[in-house]
Amino acid sequence: MKIIDLHLPQCLLTAACAAVFLVSSLRAEDTEPLALNLPLHTLKGTPADLPVGPNIEPPSDKAPPPVLVPKGVKNVAVRKPVTSSVRPFLGELHQITDEKKEAFDDDCVEMKKGVQWVQVDLGEPFAIQAIAMWHDHRYVQSTRDVVLQVSDDPEFKSGVTTLYNNDTDNSSGLGVGTDREYFEMEFGRVVVCKGVKARYVRGYTRGSSQTALNCWQEIEVYALPNK
Repeated sequence: MKIIDLHLPQCLLTAACAAVFLVSSLRAEDTEPLALNLPLHTLKGTPADLPVGPNIEPPSDKAPPPVLVPKGVKNVAVRKPVTSSVRPFLGELHQITDEKKEAFDDDCVEMKKGVQWVQVDLGEPFAIQAIAMWHDHRYVQSTRDVVLQVSDDPEFKSGVTTLYNNDTDNSSGLGVGTDREYFEMEFGRVVVCKGVKARYVRGYTRGSSQTALNCWQEIEVYALPNK
């Protein structure tokens, strides 16, 4: 933020304030709420033994407030190639970027237990504004050790930026996170990225409150198209 010198003459001070206000207004006008194509809401029973605690958001069927992004952002992950730490035993990896995320078995990609990851190759670096992810909203459950990272290194050995981490005890060995676990709903989870530039997006999980298996439905990456 630009600091205004209060010792400027009054006329210059007024002009400086007006300029700062104009820049702020232009920035606000250049943004808009991120519009997601949400899957349908499904009626499902709420388990009586849902986990609770200071690191877990209470379940809610209300949509969270939309995040603001630059006008014109697109989901640049559509049909981009996906790799993973292990081969899924249900579904195919390409489904994670096919824009289908309904609460159907056919739209889910499941893999074995333990710390596992899926990775999207955007094909080129983008200034990423937001990432939306859906793990498994077929059931009311919280996904454990959700860690979202980006990098220009396909092996994630250098230049790694962690955007989200709800692993508060470092049980996945990726560092202690400060984000909270949340219950899967049709809204997914949107992570604000503030224009971080990267080509690869990797998401880790370690089971859920319902199963030790890992599941993904969709990853969407929002950025302005490169010129």
